[in-house]
Amino acid sequence: MPNSTPVNDIMTIVHEDGGVIIEDFLTEGQVRALNSDIDVAIGAIDPGAKYDDSFMIDFHGRNTKRLTRMFETSETFRTEVLDLDLFHALGDAVFLEESGTFWMTTAQVIEIGPGNSAQPLHRDLENWPLFVTLGPSGPEAGINFLTALTDFTEENGATRIIPGSHTWPDFEDRGTPEMTVPVEMKAGSAALYLGKTVHGGGENRTKNQYRRAMSIALQASYLTPEEPWPFLVDVEDVRPLPERVQSILGFRSQYPKGSPGLYNVDFADLADHLKLTSSGG
Repeated sequence: MPNSTPVNDIMTIVHEDGGVIIEDFLTEGQVRALNSDIDVAIGAIDPGAKYDDSFMIDFHGRNTKRLTRMFETSETFRTEVLDLDLFHALGDAVFLEESGTFWMTTAQVIEIGPGNSAQPLHRDLENWPLFVTLGPSGPEAGINFLTALTDFTEENGATRIIPGSHTWPDFEDRGTPEMTVPVEMKAGSAALYLGKTVHGGGENRTKNQYRRAMSIALQASYLTPEEPWPFLVDVEDVRPLPERVQSILGFRSQYPKGSPGLYNVDFADLADHLKLTSSGG
């Protein structure tokens, strides 16, 4: 769907299929700038997992690079991507009514290199085991904007998704590779999919192509994120940012549905303690 599609129409498809491709989620200029921002940093990373665990070695990929801490690495990410209207509008559409506020669990670049095997199929909500037990009736734990920084093709490792898997009654069932479809899309497009949807990085069958994506994941703010942003980001770098960006980074108190507020200081909003203005300036 084009990025001009009304949010309700986008969410209709997401609820039906478990995900949707949003064309031109980023502009060509933003894609160029992001790639320029991260080229040196990702070039310095060795491929493969940082864990001595056979499952994680396969999960992270033997010829896959993962660059985290995007806030520090890319000015484009800090000042443009994190404040995209569509990004926040879709976060609101998923979380506000059901769960309340939301924040960013991780933002990382995932670059799949030639010869890398397909990633084991999984659901992102497996980070929080309770949601596996709750199955399709549980609230949305998280969503992912998997944004292409290079073209995604079936040959170079396009992420594979099982449409409809977000409705399966047993979330222990992750399906089989034969049930998946490749998410082929142009650089700048984003695959928005639910934490309930089965997916996995594809096999890169090329000899010299690198499939580069930026995964930006949001989650209900009553859950612990993957990356502890307030310990990685200086508050002075956050001070000039808009309020909604400060909030998803964890520099403001969170308000899950039915809660008077979490992440408070002396029962007052964290932003007051940090002396962040309401405008973000």
